[in-house]
Amino acid sequence: MTTEHTPLEEQVIVVTGASSGIGLTTARMAADRGAKLVLAARSEDALEELTAEIEDDGGDAEYVVADVRNRDDVREIAETARQSYGGFDTWINGAAVSIYGRLADVPVEEMRDQFDTNVWGLLYGSLEAADHLRERGGTIVNVGSVVSERAMMLQGSYSASKHAVKAFTDALRMELEDEGAPVSVTLVKPGAIDTPYPTHAKNHMDEAATLPPPVYAPETAARAILHAAEHPRREVTVGGGGKQLTVLGQHAPRLMDALMKTIFSRRQRTGDPPRPRDEHGLHDAAGDLEERGDYEGHVAETSLYTRIVQRSPIPAGAVVGGAVAVSAALAYRAVRRRNESADS
Repeated sequence: MTTEHTPLEEQVIVVTGASSGIGLTTARMAADRGAKLVLAARSEDALEELTAEIEDDGGDAEYVVADVRNRDDVREIAETARQSYGGFDTWINGAAVSIYGRLADVPVEEMRDQFDTNVWGLLYGSLEAADHLRERGGTIVNVGSVVSERAMMLQGSYSASKHAVKAFTDALRMELEDEGAPVSVTLVKPGAIDTPYPTHAKNHMDEAATLPPPVYAPETAARAILHAAEHPRREVTVGGGGKQLTVLGQHAPRLMDALMKTIFSRRQRTGDPPRPRDEHGLHDAAGDLEERGDYEGHVAETSLYTRIVQRSPIPAGAVVGGAVAVSAALAYRAVRRRNESADS
């Protein structure tokens, strides 16, 4: 449906993955704007702290300790919203876990665990939300990734999970539209975002993991998510860098393959030894309320590209066309230099 929804300050919003990164930033931003929150994550300590913080600032929030891999837990999130607020208007599927490493080095069991959270958890949440919103109307926002459009080397299983998220989201949107249900379904595709994503990841590389630039602040993704809660949109990419990656991958896939091997593989590794971390998001809850990670490079606080495509009818391709052409030229030069070095 394309009708505008109620203002954010009049909404009840469910956020999964609310204890860290984009989910945490989105929850705080929504509370600041007057929305009522139902917060879900695996760490009760973090949820208690966040709920108290929101209430101390004059906001209204409830929390549910939930593992989205468990469908009964997801149902409990919806039930809490119904009992506390009479229901919800927007459901944001933000829970996800990450793995770094070549596919041959990542145990298949870990990939399965990752899909349980990134795909099945999102699927459970989306179906629960759709059942509730068919009558009252509202929004489902699924947090995907630019790697749902262009797979990222060393994050192959994560990329595969986000490809599944995009396909499921597109299919759900079409079916709800076919029913005439007053439910908008938006896929938000962040590029590299400065969250604890690399430190929470299970890392099978021999170096510490990091994010490939350009890197954006989590507020850029949170703003896009909350904009979708008020203004229905099919999908939005967060960050012009992510859009360049997508368009270049679509129009010059072989060049993008080479770029992945020559540039992106190196830029996901810090050169330092792996962090001594026994806990990771694949199996352990994030106990601390951390919005940002420890990325040492430049972090863009805003995305002009995302603001433009959200607020104007200008085709996204026109916005990034020139930048993509420059990226292609630079990529070609980088690949040629590497090949020349190998031949000398």
